[in-house]
Amino acid sequence: MLKRILIGLVKSQEHTGDKAKDPKLKSHYYRLSKDRAWEEIGSILKKMQGYRVLHEVPTIGEIVMEKRTISGRTMDITVQIVGTGPGTSAVDIYSASRGSLGDLGANYRVIQEIYAVLDKKLAAYKH
Repeated sequence: MLKRILIGLVKSQEHTGDKAKDPKLKSHYYRLSKDRAWEEIGSILKKMQGYRVLHEVPTIGEIVMEKRTISGRTMDITVQIVGTGPGTSAVDIYSASRGSLGDLGANYRVIQEIYAVLDKKLAAYKH
């Protein structure tokens, strides 16, 4: 946790992916087709408190959201849903804080919060 805060002093963005060194930043997979994942995840994200879905781009599987922090900063979040095979989809998240200061690990925590909600709601489909 302290390491994340220290990194966050200078870093104002965080993202997930298959090659992430931190296991908590690895892509999450669900046994859902891309279309079904798009519907389910879009519905879940729209209900998340404190987050606002700004726009959705189904053709490339992106949902763009924002979250305002207690300190008044705005975080821009992109959730990407990619079909990885028949009946399987991957979800990656990119989160960035507006402004030049570091985020004290806030983007890392936002990613963990979104994944936790998705994993809970989609537990039956977790890969």
